[in-house]
Amino acid sequence: MPIDLTQLIKAYDVRGTVPDQFNPQVARAIGAAFARVVVLPEATPGEPAARPSVAVGRDMRDSGPELVDAFAQGLADAGVDVIRIGLCSTDGLYYASGALDIPGAMFTASHNPAVYNGIKLCRAGARPVGQDSGLVAVRELAQEYLDGELPAPVEDRGEITDRDMLADYAAFLRSLVDLRGIRPLKVVVDAGNGMGGYTAPAVLGTAAGLEALPLDVVPLYFELDGSFPNHEANPLDPKNLVDLQAAVVEHDADLGLAFDGDADRCFVIDEHGDPVSPSAITALVGLREVEREKAAGRVPTIIHNLITSRAVPDFMSAAGAKVVRTRVGHSFIKAQMADNDAVFGGEHSAHYYFRDFFFADTGMLAAMHVLAALGEQEHPLSALGEVYEPYTSSGEINSQVADVPAARARVVQAYVTEEGAGPVAVDELDGLTVSHWDSHPQWWFNLRASNTEPLLRLNVEAADEDIMEKVRDDVLSLVRATENELGAQK
Repeated sequence: MPIDLTQLIKAYDVRGTVPDQFNPQVARAIGAAFARVVVLPEATPGEPAARPSVAVGRDMRDSGPELVDAFAQGLADAGVDVIRIGLCSTDGLYYASGALDIPGAMFTASHNPAVYNGIKLCRAGARPVGQDSGLVAVRELAQEYLDGELPAPVEDRGEITDRDMLADYAAFLRSLVDLRGIRPLKVVVDAGNGMGGYTAPAVLGTAAGLEALPLDVVPLYFELDGSFPNHEANPLDPKNLVDLQAAVVEHDADLGLAFDGDADRCFVIDEHGDPVSPSAITALVGLREVEREKAAGRVPTIIHNLITSRAVPDFMSAAGAKVVRTRVGHSFIKAQMADNDAVFGGEHSAHYYFRDFFFADTGMLAAMHVLAALGEQEHPLSALGEVYEPYTSSGEINSQVADVPAARARVVQAYVTEEGAGPVAVDELDGLTVSHWDSHPQWWFNLRASNTEPLLRLNVEAADEDIMEKVRDDVLSLVRATENELGAQK
């Protein structure tokens, strides 16, 4: 059966089931297309014998090695050298791309089940490859190769070599946040059997040959296992935090850290076992970066997506930063980071971006900032978190609806069109955002359609819990109304 790459290569990355959607044949075609669409056109002219290079890494999934080998063959056949860096986190691959200033490819499906795999592609310097920056062209050319045949290997075929960059990655992160002088902290780290179990011992411990830090790390599920036998490696789902929360309390730890499968996202738990929201972490880390930037005599810029708490722009603006609000999604955030020379960016999904890390996202560096902020003073994390969470939010709520446009239209009718809805501000930067923040009671909500499923995603925030719950329930009742309910209302 012919393979349709539109089901595999989406807006941000490559992700699908192995082997029906994603197999070595497909990986080789994507490698060949990536070479011709991105790598070769952007190669720096040099000596005739010089060939461009690509760094390729993978997570712990069993399907990774053969997919990497096939992808590398596609690149080499096109005249591109391949540097396989082996097992790594996604931010480890971004480090390789940035430090070596070459394009990169990370084979991972993040927190998806074991039957999945995928690729996150980037240009030299860890610059993103998304739907608006080359991914569509890669997909179209790879589809041509699958429907026909691959080009013959070039005469000057590329070489495939191996290079371990874990120690360099760990040393680089430590150069950005110095944890040597903090007070001793006990931290439970839940790697979820993902790549955090590989990177945390190197960065926070001594596995990469670095000096010991004043950290007592309690490991949870550090064994690399792409079948995720203990729980899904997705820290945004509360059920996946239960073991970490219990372990933090059991070990009387100062905090807990949870990483997703490819360890580019990090979620934080306080000493009581309570989650600290990604928005609060964005504010905490953002203020550290703002102060550092101001100390260097520069005006800092901070990026946040539109689902992030209003507390983030409040704190950043008060600290003297320029604040830029953007759409949801790492390719959009990275583009805005680079365009604005932003020092830091954060998302509600626990992705954190740093200018000093090639404008890319890294959960480990965000975790180190949290450790530094906690260890440089005597207050517990719960006290710090409370400062940065002044408002109450619903979290993201998904609703499966038969007619997405009709459901959205009902919300617009009730909150925007009808009289009595109150003075609201409306924008459509990403979905529908309705805000009543400039007058009391203060609230806002965003309603976004999924790109791949018949889902509407709702996020609500308010200055107090009663108002948040009222707006949340009102909007959900409109979104989820059945035809019978609508008829009865008439």
